[in-house]
Amino acid sequence: MSKPVILTGLRANNDLTIGNYFGAILPMIEMAERRAGEFQINMFVPDLHSFTTPIDHDRLLEQILQAGRMFVAAGLPLDHDDINLYRQSYVPAHSELTWILDCFTGVGEMGRMIEYKDKSAKLGDDRVSVGLFKYPILMAADILLYGAIYVPVGEDQRQHLEYARDISERMNTHFGELFTVPLPLEKQTEFFGKGQALRIMDLADPSKKMSKSDESGKGVIFLADNPDEAAKKIMSATTDDKASVNYNPIEQPGISNLLQILALLRGHPIDDVEAAYKGQSSYGDFKRMVADEVAGFLTAFQVKLADVDDNAVISAFERSEKIANEQANATLLKVQQAVGLRPRD
Repeated sequence: MSKPVILTGLRANNDLTIGNYFGAILPMIEMAERRAGEFQINMFVPDLHSFTTPIDHDRLLEQILQAGRMFVAAGLPLDHDDINLYRQSYVPAHSELTWILDCFTGVGEMGRMIEYKDKSAKLGDDRVSVGLFKYPILMAADILLYGAIYVPVGEDQRQHLEYARDISERMNTHFGELFTVPLPLEKQTEFFGKGQALRIMDLADPSKKMSKSDESGKGVIFLADNPDEAAKKIMSATTDDKASVNYNPIEQPGISNLLQILALLRGHPIDDVEAAYKGQSSYGDFKRMVADEVAGFLTAFQVKLADVDDNAVISAFERSEKIANEQANATLLKVQQAVGLRPRD
């Protein structure tokens, strides 16, 4: 890799939400457009991550293509030499490096991962897979194969990024300079800015983040939602009894969440949006206005999504996968040589 690498991906097996769009997809596309030329931008579909928890495997192929369509509909250019869009499973080095890293990782390390503890507690012992347990190791392979120094992560992934740093430093100490070590969390935040920590909250329960894996979907706006149904979710959003629109996520989380959504839809600072509606007493009128803007956004986005050329997406996948395989295989060979699997030069 001749340029430093920024890497990001979104699992393909869940419908994406407006939180994913404004908190992950759109910022990374804006970053790609702004930084391409200076950085290599790897935006990949982590399809191997998709079945760390139970899914409908009959739908996975279509969902992988849909993830590509989503990036394009959100504005990702497919013709820039420094922007790669690829499918994880089409680069076999991800799986092989994961196995090697497995053998240098302790069971205790993985057992301490908070996301694993949370998800396994929800699933129950009989549904927890080994894949879920060692998911951070696959994520580390995703990063280290390309020497990515910048990786935007949410709160639930920060521990995994720290593991990627730990295992790369451990391997480098043991075998020499195999890997580029991702930058620490404080440098990541400094580079990506506050937008990396954006959290759109659940409409029904604004104490928790809006999640694409939410089973009920009542408090979640999915990008594939019927616009009228999405508007109804906004109208049913939990608020409070203060009868005063204010941005106060602690005391008024529901109303604050709606203000945040409105600010994102309009592309305006939250302070400006709050100033425009501060103190408004009719929550119904405020919700109706937010609901109309959400419906309008979804309508426009879904038109763009329907216009995406599938052949163009597949061609972009294939072009980028050729590049990704060349780069990943070069890193894997260094590791294979270091651990004794291949002759050393």
